[in-house]
Amino acid sequence: MSPTTLPAPPEQGHVTFLGAGPGDPGLLTLRAVEALANADVLVAEHDVLDVVRTHARQGVAEVHTDTDTFASSTPGTGTPQLTVVDGASTTAAVPANRDAAHLVMEAARGGKRVVRAVSGDPGLDAYAAEEMLACASAGVPFEVVPGVATAVGVPAYAGVPLRDAQGTDVRFVDARTASDRCWTEVGASDGTVVVSTTLDSVAAAAGELVSAGRKPDTPLTVTVAGTTTRQRTWTATLGTIAQTLKQAKVLPSPEGARPVIAVVGERSAAAQRDRLAWFESKPLFGWKVLVPRTKEQAASLSDQLRSYGAVPHEVPTIAVEPPRTPQQMERAVKGLVTGRYEWIAFTSVNAVKAVREKFEEYGLDARAFAGIKVAAVGEQTAKALIAFGVKPDLVPSGEQSAAGLLEDWPPYDPVFDPIDRVFLPRADIATETLVAGLIELGWEVDDVTAYRTVRASPPPAETREAIKGGGFDAVLFTSSSTVRNLVGIAGKPHNVTVIACIGPATAKTAEEHGLRVDVMAPEPSVHKLAEALADFGARRRLAALEAGDPVTRPSERRPGARRRRSTT
Repeated sequence: MSPTTLPAPPEQGHVTFLGAGPGDPGLLTLRAVEALANADVLVAEHDVLDVVRTHARQGVAEVHTDTDTFASSTPGTGTPQLTVVDGASTTAAVPANRDAAHLVMEAARGGKRVVRAVSGDPGLDAYAAEEMLACASAGVPFEVVPGVATAVGVPAYAGVPLRDAQGTDVRFVDARTASDRCWTEVGASDGTVVVSTTLDSVAAAAGELVSAGRKPDTPLTVTVAGTTTRQRTWTATLGTIAQTLKQAKVLPSPEGARPVIAVVGERSAAAQRDRLAWFESKPLFGWKVLVPRTKEQAASLSDQLRSYGAVPHEVPTIAVEPPRTPQQMERAVKGLVTGRYEWIAFTSVNAVKAVREKFEEYGLDARAFAGIKVAAVGEQTAKALIAFGVKPDLVPSGEQSAAGLLEDWPPYDPVFDPIDRVFLPRADIATETLVAGLIELGWEVDDVTAYRTVRASPPPAETREAIKGGGFDAVLFTSSSTVRNLVGIAGKPHNVTVIACIGPATAKTAEEHGLRVDVMAPEPSVHKLAEALADFGARRRLAALEAGDPVTRPSERRPGARRRRSTT
């Protein structure tokens, strides 16, 4: 009699209840980023998915919990069927947070690593607590990754400390579920009250506090869209907040249903907010800035703009393609291996990419550079080489350009240089500055077209309309070609949009296309260009405050308003 083969037990999955914080993806903890990178399934509300998906791996299945019907389900079961289309995609939805518990456990029982992400901190989310209990009852292993609580994080971003040196008592109230007894208790206190409410219920919450004993002249701040670049904060009193919001023409929609944080109290530092509002006073806070570059080039510039409070919008204007005749490039790469060159000079990240791709085509790696001196035109190009495994021997100590590279390039010396030839892989439209300079220094140059730059496809219609209609606050032009290509594929930016150019040549091209240049970088560097735009924004903000005017973005100007020229 043959022994009975028992079926293998099903693989057990795991659930991570993760706090996504108030809205700024930068507030995710290191442990949260690690959990997201290993997740098979993300379950969250739509806006929370927007915060966490950046750190999720390619191919993760997303399920959002804030719609009325399933986006897809298995016929006859009513259980969402998860499929993945084009990498990370939202493929299923559940009617309410409570129903997410069933979905989370089903995915975990199937051996999936599930991340259940919630806004703020999971310890303050009632539905998350219920889902944890359901997992515990079903024997599904889980862990909790705390997040920055909305009621704490938003006041910090609004410049409203909750406690002072005297140790002010702090109470937290959710106005959407607070009982009469709760209002009575906080009304009788003279400490700080942090109220979670909605925009259309702020005045009612203020009225509850006044009815419970708080004085109508008690200061408060109200913050919407906290920790995001849409954040706005108003300072008023319990008795005047309704009129303040009315005068500011604040509409309940679309933020009315989203949480709003109000901080109430004599010691809540509301009166000091002008000095403590570090986030909303960033020089480009809320500015929508167009970055017309290739995706690879735009990344670091966009990060810098975000540090100034801007919302970068990357629109590729240049596409990179292989050369029409690759034979010249093939001969040059083979010459690297056979010892034809003393130097190789990289003038762009794209040149590094082109050589790297050709190396991979031939089965070569960074070791092929052994014995060859390597030059990079600037820091970004040097970083691309280091990522390839090559540490450049020469990077300009001054200006990061072809001219700066020539300043530091040694002249050919037949005593010390056994070979007099330089390999220069470049774009088909590159200037001859570097070639002429190297020849003058005594070097022979193999000037090789490594890639072609062509005009990119037009951006989506809504982006084109925003460009022409004044939807962008600023646009950064990093070369004459970006000016020509952007105007060619999307149209001319509106006259309220601040135009920033990397140098005189780019500015001249912009003016030739009918654009008025407001900002110019002090030196030809994309980072200096971003700094110059931030300086412009800071001066503009200061001028508005000194004049007693509200601080607005360029796109908020009255239609047809004339724009003052201010080149820096």
